[in-house]
Amino acid sequence: MKTVIIEDEKAAVRNLTSQLNEVKPDVEVIAVLDSIEGTIEWFNSNPMPELVFMDIHLADGSAFEIFEHIHITCPIIFTTAYDEYALRAFKVNSIDYLLKPICKEDVEHAFEKLESLQDSPFKNEDDLQTHDNELLQLIHSLKKQENYKTHFLIPLKGDKLLPVSVDMIQLFYIKDCQVKAVLADGTEHYFPQTLDELTDCLNPTLFFRANRQYLVSREAIKDIDLWFNSRLSINLRYLGNQEKILVSKAKVAEFKEWFSRK
Repeated sequence: MKTVIIEDEKAAVRNLTSQLNEVKPDVEVIAVLDSIEGTIEWFNSNPMPELVFMDIHLADGSAFEIFEHIHITCPIIFTTAYDEYALRAFKVNSIDYLLKPICKEDVEHAFEKLESLQDSPFKNEDDLQTHDNELLQLIHSLKKQENYKTHFLIPLKGDKLLPVSVDMIQLFYIKDCQVKAVLADGTEHYFPQTLDELTDCLNPTLFFRANRQYLVSREAIKDIDLWFNSRLSINLRYLGNQEKILVSKAKVAEFKEWFSRK
């Protein structure tokens, strides 16, 4: 099986190659590519391989940029340092992923999935189109995952900007039709974005939209009270907030599932 490895870490290449030799000796690594530019050039001048292992983060950018320039028609197994939750959608798709550091069992599972796909070919053009659309949605979702905000510059009086990392923020809430952020030290700052915009640009594994007024960080939650009508009341570590943050009955199951994620 002619295979291409797209990976910019030499140690990761050595480890993956070693695992492949042990699990699938018939795999022939015909090229190791370490950049977006080099990958595009190689695929434009060589026949399509039978399999690709692709790291998501390369030295010159996101590997997703590759798909904007070339069409890879063979199966792709992504390798990544993302946590399992961020990529769990791949578990039900023909494309698999290996979470670094890669072990023997990971490689075995990936080939089992690949063989299962090959034993169940698409029945018609509609099936193929559906698969392609699902893959595009997954790639879009993961590309968005890479673009979640990790830092903000908050405007202050006196023509200054305050740099703030997302992990410093306890919650966002609406007050007097404006959005305010509460930091871990208890200070509050106005934000120009709407709560909807913030909900969209922040990693949903870190923040939960409790209701129309509050977007809460997991780290800000002290404990939770069972409330009337099967609702929940979130108590924050930030003592300055005296209002109860209520999670509606309709969102209780979603909140519990969110909070228990890794």
